[in-house]
Amino acid sequence: MDADKDCVAHGLARMEGYLLWNAEVEEARRRAARFTGELPWLTTAQREDVERVYTADRVAASRAMLSRISARSTEMRGEYNDRYRALRARCVATAVVTAGAVSGTCTALILLTR
Repeated sequence: MDADKDCVAHGLARMEGYLLWNAEVEEARRRAARFTGELPWLTTAQREDVERVYTADRVAASRAMLSRISARSTEMRGEYNDRYRALRARCVATAVVTAGAVSGTCTALILLTR
């Protein structure tokens, strides 16, 4: 059952990524059209070329940004996992020492009261 949930979650994540990327590409196209709209002297062929180049540049910039974000998030995940392991080890060690101290104190009190 967990495998099915993981598969569904993975599929939904991929679909979300696909939709977000398509929205980014569409935004690049809108910006390209707005940019060429500010240049009324362009011919239709020139306008199409400028829009194509502008869109390609914007998509490449977005892809590079996403790659940097992905790399940094992977790096941060590793850092946080390391910190979590260290914190967990300290908590376990503190719990063991505390349990030992309480046990020792109880044992000492029992022996002293006899």
